[in-house]
Amino acid sequence: MFVRAWEKLPQFRGESLFSTWLHRLAVNVILNARKSDGRHRDRQSEDHTDDGMDVFAAPRQASPGDRMDLEKAIASLPPGARRVFVLHDVQGFKHEEIAEQLGVTAGGSKAQLHRARMLLRERLIR
Repeated sequence: MFVRAWEKLPQFRGESLFSTWLHRLAVNVILNARKSDGRHRDRQSEDHTDDGMDVFAAPRQASPGDRMDLEKAIASLPPGARRVFVLHDVQGFKHEEIAEQLGVTAGGSKAQLHRARMLLRERLIR
């Protein structure tokens, strides 16, 4: 993650807080890793030996990414906080756009995003 942040630092335009930019970068890294893990697992499930046993049947050690079930944590958020989090941090909408879509104020959107991030932090640190 820190290497990725160092590589992407020249792309930081200063249009948002550095912490916001860094948070978004971390979310993207995690989502991309989960995506590629899923593709890797799909390929593994297609590889079988002639006797029908899975080639990759040996148990693997859990990595820190396995322990952080981001999708489960996001799904456990209250509905309003989850909607704002997904629209802002996953899909990249601005607070004004979210406010218009959901019929709330931009300040309400910001508050829900803050709430979602705090709840996610609590759930993922455990």
